Amino acid sequence: MTFPSYTRAQALPVLLSERIVILDGAMGTMIQRFRLGEAQYRGQGLPSGWTVDERFVDWASDVKGNNELLSLTRPDVIQSIHEGYLAAGADLIETNTFGATSVAQDDYGMAGFAREMNLASAQLARAACDRYSTVQHPRYVAGAVGPTPKTASISPDVNDPGARNITFDMLCAAYAEQVSALLEGGVDVLLVETIFDTLNAKAALFAIEQCFEATGERLPVIISGTVTDASGRILSGQTVSAFWASVRHAHPLAVGLNCALGAALMKPYLQELSKIAKGTFISCYPNAGLPNPMSDTGFDEAPADTARLLHGFAAEGLVNLLGGCCGTTPDHIASIAQTVRGHAPRSAFARYRD
Repeated sequence: MTFPSYTRAQALPVLLSERIVILDGAMGTMIQRFRLGEAQYRGQGLPSGWTVDERFVDWASDVKGNNELLSLTRPDVIQSIHEGYLAAGADLIETNTFGATSVAQDDYGMAGFAREMNLASAQLARAACDRYSTVQHPRYVAGAVGPTPKTASISPDVNDPGARNITFDMLCAAYAEQVSALLEGGVDVLLVETIFDTLNAKAALFAIEQCFEATGERLPVIISGTVTDASGRILSGQTVSAFWASVRHAHPLAVGLNCALGAALMKPYLQELSKIAKGTFISCYPNAGLPNPMSDTGFDEAPADTARLLHGFAAEGLVNLLGGCCGTTPDHIASIAQTVRGHAPRSAFARYRD
């Protein structure tokens, strides 16, 4: 399919109604495969043609594990990961910004670099997509808006249920800074993901709307919650139905589930969401099964296993967007893309054809 008369933001909803769209897989899993040490996180090992960011060479505290910093110190690593997923057949890749809010970056003393991280990450993903896009196969960038280490609904003190370590306004400000930079960097859609506290998600959605009004630019939004265990609830206590009722006012392009569970355990909750989220596309990107420290990826499922399970979702007509979360790799994404090719997406809706 080609969409010569559409902008990228307009073309994505059309594509979701025509076929199952493929999202990329895990960023953190792939970063771990590079086995980067503290020196590499600070910028050591950059290949010829890249410039070392000297600001972080002598940073006072440890930075290893701050994956979002790599967009500034080791952009070659992030570029390589993006290109690996694009080569595997991903239509949509996420920016390396899962924890790139000032709230999350404050754990490393790097809150002041949050905006820069988001801008650089968006530009890296945009450049990779542009290199791989063709008229026949356009590629898209999803600006990843992840949770923060602080939650608006849950007390950090078991002895004081009413205690909170962050306010709604503080979350809004952090998310607005992130979203503004992602928009500037050229993303095609915003992905509010791995939601375990719906009030945090509401802050993100409020900040997104503020940015849309301020810039005059309005992009599609995808919302993805995380069912944490067999209770069928997200961490802040909501069922899938209650979660959808809490975020549907944002009129997302798609709503779905990701992380915490593998596809087999996620299926009943996705079935429930597919039944109740009328007029909205459905997304799903599960973990590669359960954690397994003996596995190469740290998770149980090989690419063929994850693909087989997600093939069942496609055959049942549950989904429009499929990808992978923790433990998934380009091999998983390639296998998923191959397995679901030719399956019709969940029924398209008239409002996306207007």
